[in-house]
Amino acid sequence: MTSAAGKKPLTAGRIAKAVLFRTLRVCTIFAVALAGGFLVFAHTVSIMPAASPPGPADGIVALTGDEERISEAVRLLAEGRGSRLLISGVNKTTYAPQIISMNTGVREEAGLFRCCIDLGKHALNTEDNAYETTAWARSRGFRSLIVVTSTYHMPRALIELRQSMPEVELVPYPVKSPRMEPEWWTDPRTAWVLCKEYLKFVTVSVRFAANRMTGALQKTESHARTRTINARMD
Repeated sequence: MTSAAGKKPLTAGRIAKAVLFRTLRVCTIFAVALAGGFLVFAHTVSIMPAASPPGPADGIVALTGDEERISEAVRLLAEGRGSRLLISGVNKTTYAPQIISMNTGVREEAGLFRCCIDLGKHALNTEDNAYETTAWARSRGFRSLIVVTSTYHMPRALIELRQSMPEVELVPYPVKSPRMEPEWWTDPRTAWVLCKEYLKFVTVSVRFAANRMTGALQKTESHARTRTINARMD
């Protein structure tokens, strides 16, 4: 006859095995879902077509990164798609002449830097871009913005911007980077960029969902701690 003392280790062992099995099962499902989500994300941003001309908005914001973002944003400003442009995330030591020299597509519109373009020099990441853009848009009373950034960066940028200024209409204008090809997996560097961006996108999405569920979306007024610097030609 088995004693009660003899049953305890057996019961504890079964419980431990059950917990381990369920943990492995959950981890496997999570890993498969994460991998599947990455494939969908990478495919979507790699085949995304060039943006069509957007309707007019109060302002335009370009998030620094790939060079094509700035030249496209300046072109939209020159076409009258917005009354003013913010280039967010500019290096603190960079001024308008350097930006013009590095972006051949903006040289014909260099005069716009004197009147209608602001350089945001306090953003170090996409979350900072959102705070910087919010402060800029609210200081000018803008209610609609054209958002210019790369196709693979647009999903995360829109989440950050919408969290920061839900009252502003955001019009995405994705710019396709030369590195983004439908067969992105053939280039290890492109695959790595997409992998990193996807993980950041998932993290931001989870944070956004958690904030919405708990009703803890923070007011941007308390975070709009940045200032923009008017583009200077010196």
